[in-house]
Formats: sequence, C-alpha cells, structure tokens
Amino acid sequence: MKIAPYCLVLAAAMVLIGCRGEHPAAPSTVDLPPIEVRTAAVASVESRLQTEVTGTVRSVNQAAIAAKVTGIIEKMPVVLGAQVQRGDLLVQVAAGEINAKAAQARTRLEQAERNLARERKLLDKNAATAESVKSLEETFRIAEAAFREIRTMQDYTTITAPFDGVVTRKSANVGDLALPGAPLLHIEDIGRLQVVTAVPETLALQITAGGSLPVHLPAAGLSLDGIVAEIAPAVDPLSRSATVKIDIEQNPRLQPGQFARVAIPGEQLRTFSVPQAAVHRFGQMEIVFVVVEDRARLRLVRTGAEADGRVEILAGLEPGEIIALPAGPGLVDGRPVRIIQ
Repeated sequence: MKIAPYCLVLAAAMVLIGCRGEHPAAPSTVDLPPIEVRTAAVASVESRLQTEVTGTVRSVNQAAIAAKVTGIIEKMPVVLGAQVQRGDLLVQVAAGEINAKAAQARTRLEQAERNLARERKLLDKNAATAESVKSLEETFRIAEAAFREIRTMQDYTTITAPFDGVVTRKSANVGDLALPGAPLLHIEDIGRLQVVTAVPETLALQITAGGSLPVHLPAAGLSLDGIVAEIAPAVDPLSRSATVKIDIEQNPRLQPGQFARVAIPGEQLRTFSVPQAAVHRFGQMEIVFVVVEDRARLRLVRTGAEADGRVEILAGLEPGEIIALPAGPGLVDGRPVRIIQ
C-alpha cells in the first residue's frame, strides 16, 4: 500500500482521537515494522517579548534655510542633491533698498567723523567747547551704530551653508521673492543619521540611553543594532508615546526619510521550542510525534516564531518530552520507532 496517502487519512483520524484525550494505537500499525528516527527533547528557553515600532531615518544635523530680509532671489547656485561645504553660497538676495540705506548710513557716518575731527582741532585751539565735542562724539556713535545695523542687514542678503551637507529640498528659484522666515532650501548632514520613533509609554521605561536596539531598514536591505541617543523626558499626551532617537552606522544605502522598524524589548518569558524538522503541517493543522514507550504518538501543537532552525511551541508540548525527527510520511500514530543517534 501507499504510505503517504494513508498517513494523511490516519492523521485526520488521530486529530479526532486526540480531542478525546485518548491515544490507542491504530490497528493498521500493529504490523508496521519499527521506523528509525532521531530524537530531540522539548527545550525550555528564556525569551524576551518584543514589540515593533516604526520610525523614520533623519539627519542629526539639518537646517531649513530661510531669508531674513525681503528681496528678489538673485543667485541660487545649488540644485537638489548638491554637496555643499560650510560657508558656500546658497542664496543671494537682491535688496536695493537695503543697499541704498547702507550708502546713506555710510555718508552720515563719514560726515559725523569729519565734524568730530574738526571740532576736536578747534578745542585744541580753545576755539570750541568740551560740550560741543561731547555732543559730536554722541552723534558719531549713533551714526556708527546705524551703519553697523544696516551692514548687518546687507550681510543677511548673502546666505551661506551653516555646515557641510546635502541639499535635500528646494522651495524657491532665481527670480522668486524671498520673505523673512520662509524656507528656501533644506540641507542635511547625511554623514550622521538617526532613526526617530515614537515609543508607547508602556515600553519607554524599557529603554535606556546608550542601550542597543535592533533596527531594520527594508528599503536599504539592512538590519543593524542602533544606539539609543536621546529619550524624550515627557510623553505626548495625545499619542501617549515618547520620542526616541537612535544613532545608526553610516551606510551608502541609507537616506534621510527612509522607513525603519525598531524592536523594543518587553517582559521576559519562558517558552518552549523544537527543531523545525519536528513539525509537520496538514493544511491548518500542525503536528509533532512524541516518543512514548518506543512508539510515536501524534500530538497537535500550536507554533509561534521561527528562528535559527527552531520553532517556538505555544501549546501542545511540555518541556523534557522526547519528539521524533523528522515528522515525515513514514510516521503514524502508534507506529513502533527505533531511536538512532
């Protein structure tokens, strides 16, 4: 007879028998010769429950570049993705009104300087009073302060890179009107990246600064350990979560904005596991064969996570029980077994 189809039918029958808690040997197994099997014990292991949260790759250093004065954008010698160095020109704003005021301020300052110098010479000849000199000194200081202020405004028309980085966003072009506070560019230092995530308040207490967390980045095809850099000291009252920033190693496949998954450790659990080869599946059913008095006994189980060639057993087995390997078509409930090393 063909063993494989017979095993399928018999397995279904044994499920019904198992539901009544009985384990009689199937009559047809009496004449079956013993089958050689290897065995393994159900292992009890300590494991930590993990919860996965999502996050986003961000640059540690990033800046929105905005104008401080109103004017027409005269130059913008950068494009998206351009590498810039600290001090490189990003935007030049044409501000004719500011330049005109600067010229006026310079003229007033030079006039105040000449008046003060002339009055001091007259004072040396006793042809002027100390009070007049003091008054002109005050006028000179006011003119000097006004000139410094307008020069600062002039400096604002030239916008340079605050640090080495990459242009990741461009919101304006030459000819556009620059307004104070309106972002024109975004630059980011992609040499230092972090994963920023929101961790539920119930899990935030499991995390410590300087600790390691597993991070998976699907788009980059990377799985690595990140180091917790910052943990927000307060929980967001709307989301009931705390912001956590995790440093990750630089890799050319990483880019700001990429999606990330972070595994947060939870409570410690004791779980059971068996080799994956011990579990046989019939549709939605999962079974193993337990060796009892040199016979294979079918047992329904419920499995969990699989890793490193083993599968977690959530229900159906107890630690220390001996199981047959592999759970192949030659094994049926009640068949004699001969254990080999």
